[in-house]
Amino acid sequence: MAERIVLNEISYHGSGAIAEIVGEVKGRGFEKGFVCSDPDLVKFNVTSKVTDLLEKESLPYELYSNIKPNPTIENVQAGVKAFQAAAADYIIAIGGGSSMDTAKAIGIIINNPEFSDVRSLEGNAPTSKPAIPIIAVPTTAGTAAEVTINYVITDVEKKRKFVCVDTHDIPVVAVVDPDMMSSMPKGLTAATGMDALTHAIEGYITKAAWEMTDMFHLKAIEIISNSLRGAVDNTPEGREGMALAQYIAGMGFSNVGLGIVHSMAHALGAVYDTPHGVANAILLPTVMEFNADATKDKFKYIAKAMGVKDTDQMSVDEYRKAAVDAVRQLSLDVGIPQDLKEIVKEEDIRFLSESAVADACAPGNPKDFTLLDIEGLYRKLL
Repeated sequence: MAERIVLNEISYHGSGAIAEIVGEVKGRGFEKGFVCSDPDLVKFNVTSKVTDLLEKESLPYELYSNIKPNPTIENVQAGVKAFQAAAADYIIAIGGGSSMDTAKAIGIIINNPEFSDVRSLEGNAPTSKPAIPIIAVPTTAGTAAEVTINYVITDVEKKRKFVCVDTHDIPVVAVVDPDMMSSMPKGLTAATGMDALTHAIEGYITKAAWEMTDMFHLKAIEIISNSLRGAVDNTPEGREGMALAQYIAGMGFSNVGLGIVHSMAHALGAVYDTPHGVANAILLPTVMEFNADATKDKFKYIAKAMGVKDTDQMSVDEYRKAAVDAVRQLSLDVGIPQDLKEIVKEEDIRFLSESAVADACAPGNPKDFTLLDIEGLYRKLL
């Protein structure tokens, strides 16, 4: 069976990388941009770091900021209308996963209007044309949405998130500039960093994992383990490390999928609007324990990448525990809550579990599971 890797046409990395945007816009002959960015980034002059470059070169654009932290069907529909009214021919997505996901959905629908019912994009939608060209500029070090073929939209009416997987949605250009991430508060840095770690670990143990993606995921785990604490303290080295690590993780998991940590986190986000990174971080160690006996010797290499010493001398049970303990310790060190007591209501567990089982990420989990298993995992964290 042939394996597939889908990546950006081009990506730029490092401090000052946003300066390359102007050359990309001119070189590709784009005429008018549609800038997708969330309201807080606009308010705190993060978005303007990019739009100032466009204005300096007299490159026209329209700004769209009707984007929620967990973007909704309405955000996408309004964005499609705004894009059409703007008569733009490309998108610049500036922000975290919310801005990126909204931009992807807008870009897909503009070029594939038969999918204007946003719900029809769930799963592997058979779109026929690539999205409107997207230049993706992340401001968080976590989602890796700038290099993935996935996006997630919230259906407020049905209280669920749905995952869309489409090779046509990947941004043509990714600009990963740690300077764009320097204003992230500690809590957001910690949450998005643990999201990146979840991507790396779930991608490494998913059923579809193979040698090339294993390489990406193990390197991402190593860099995150060495960088996240520093990023939370806003050191340049920490920021640079996390900017790179989250992108590397995205190179892997986008091509092989994830597992039930993400499935369960999506349910929490839809019902309680829980920040995605926080939900992943709380769930990850507990779900790792559940999956451990279906991962062969991979937890040994997770533990080693997390900096655990003498893993080669450990028994299977020892290195599996060491891997989980290292993840839990990192989560503690960066201030992530350790349970769901302040989030989940007992009466919602059945609905949450049903949503998680139906989630597009669930089939990639390395261990088969039942609805009762998922309910038990939620309850274990209460």
